[in-house]
Amino acid sequence: MKYGNKKIQLDGILFDSKKEANRYCELKLLEKAGKITELQLQKEFELIPAQYEGKGKQRKCVERAVKYKADFYYFDFDSGRYVCEDTKGFKTKEYILKRKMMLYMVGIRIIEI
Repeated sequence: MKYGNKKIQLDGILFDSKKEANRYCELKLLEKAGKITELQLQKEFELIPAQYEGKGKQRKCVERAVKYKADFYYFDFDSGRYVCEDTKGFKTKEYILKRKMMLYMVGIRIIEI
């Protein structure tokens, strides 16, 4: 249990919190109403690729890739753009850094719910 959240299963999907599960229900209703489309859960973005040293069989990973996983990603017809959402109760330093990297490196501003 991270930061006091209780995991919840809904539609066969395990959510990290009740807040995230509730947002999923809202987005499913918006999708059904034709307001959004292409709803994806846990979409992964690579912010910095893995770093390798050596060649051939001697090649080894010295730094793993830095990735951000969005809670929800979808196309919003009202705004005419893709939306990246994260349901946050507590903002860790790691999340804040990744949020900044998403905007600077990928050009996507994360919407916090």
